[in-house]
Amino acid sequence: MGEVFAGRYELVDPIGRGGVGAVWRAWDHRRRRYVAAKVLQQSDAHTLLRFVREQALRIEHPHVLAPASWAADDDKVLFTMDLVSGGSLAHVIGDYGPLPPRFVCLLLDQLLSGLSTVHAEGVVHRDIKPANILMEATGTGRPHLRLSDFGISMRKGEPRLTETNYVVGTPGYFAPEQMMGAEPDFPADLFAVGLVALYLLEGKKPDSKALIEYFAAHGTPGAPQGVPEPLWQVLAGLLQPDPHARFRTATGARKALTAAAEMLSEAGPDEEPVEVFDQIGPLPAGYGPEGPAGSGRGTPGSGPQTPAQAVGGASPAPQPPQQPHGPQSPGQAPYAPQRSAQGQQPYAAPSMSETGSFHLAPPPQHPAPLPGPAQPRPSSPPVPAHSSSPYAADAAGAVTAPVSYGAAPTRPYTAQNVHAPQGVAPSAPRPLSAKRPGPPPKVAVPVLLVALICFAVGIWALTQS
Repeated sequence: MGEVFAGRYELVDPIGRGGVGAVWRAWDHRRRRYVAAKVLQQSDAHTLLRFVREQALRIEHPHVLAPASWAADDDKVLFTMDLVSGGSLAHVIGDYGPLPPRFVCLLLDQLLSGLSTVHAEGVVHRDIKPANILMEATGTGRPHLRLSDFGISMRKGEPRLTETNYVVGTPGYFAPEQMMGAEPDFPADLFAVGLVALYLLEGKKPDSKALIEYFAAHGTPGAPQGVPEPLWQVLAGLLQPDPHARFRTATGARKALTAAAEMLSEAGPDEEPVEVFDQIGPLPAGYGPEGPAGSGRGTPGSGPQTPAQAVGGASPAPQPPQQPHGPQSPGQAPYAPQRSAQGQQPYAAPSMSETGSFHLAPPPQHPAPLPGPAQPRPSSPPVPAHSSSPYAADAAGAVTAPVSYGAAPTRPYTAQNVHAPQGVAPSAPRPLSAKRPGPPPKVAVPVLLVALICFAVGIWALTQS
């Protein structure tokens, strides 16, 4: 028998691990079903605040996996979610490699559908990546994904828990404005959706830095090899480096995707369908589909758990396979990501979450000009040849770019040196404030008090039942 939390949740076996906690398969003794339980491993104030935020999120949607309940026992806390047994999109790519465009369109439609509901609640996810998009084990039937892991999500307008000059998320899925220190916003999530789409179509993690530089230097490139032109036009609208040139809402991107999917050609009957397998595996000894041995209706055994039925109740229909698309449209050079000489790299499932806080690079420093004869003032500042800004571009090749990327369109994340007008003495520089190890007390204390009150109410409710 495993450890039991608050007399209700019995931990069965670990099925995953994240940045701040481990995920277990657990048996809910009250509802008599298996659930996924995320157990907090750290107990510092910063981690506890993120945990409180995540467990307080309540979003009901067929393609969103949000916390359903929580419990506390001594110095440990957990919250539970539906148990999704098909693994993540990373497992699907590991099994099949690049996916057919029609199959990708179906997954993107479900992802954008769930994301539109998340954004309607005013929540920015901030960590959309293949490992956080889970799959129901539907076999060769219609796939069903769930957007999960809201550990670093936040509502617009809430105080940020990240120190100055730090950005939170997963490297390789940051939007350019995130690297510039902009406030979290919905277009940043849509940029990550575009990168996930490229990952599904190419079977490997896209080089987001090279893609941004290509967009900035040459404008929108042609469709990559293997990506139909109608679908690429939608992805290009998600991957624009300038957030103002990007799709502004998930609903708008979903409408464009629906129109593009109708233009894709059908496939032949001989193409192999994509199958989503059960990735969790059989139950350990002493547990059966009806719960642990000796729990009333529980049946001991170690057989595999029956996957949960897809939301909606109807049996999923088989997904039609996809026929290879036509040739690329002439006149535009396709974007070709760099590949290794040995071919595609083998898939390796990560053992730990890559989500974390990362220090932002300082803005490029322009050296002071040497004294000399007066020169005419240029109309616009020159772009440095080796700028560290994600928006930097080759000045010679930026003629076709829709916007100028020499300066960030978003609000800078550190104060710049303001040059005083001629004849006016510059004011004394403000002293730099010391870095805080966490959120300010006026934010941390109320949230911790609310968490303690919730904990006390939960303990009282358990004692009354």
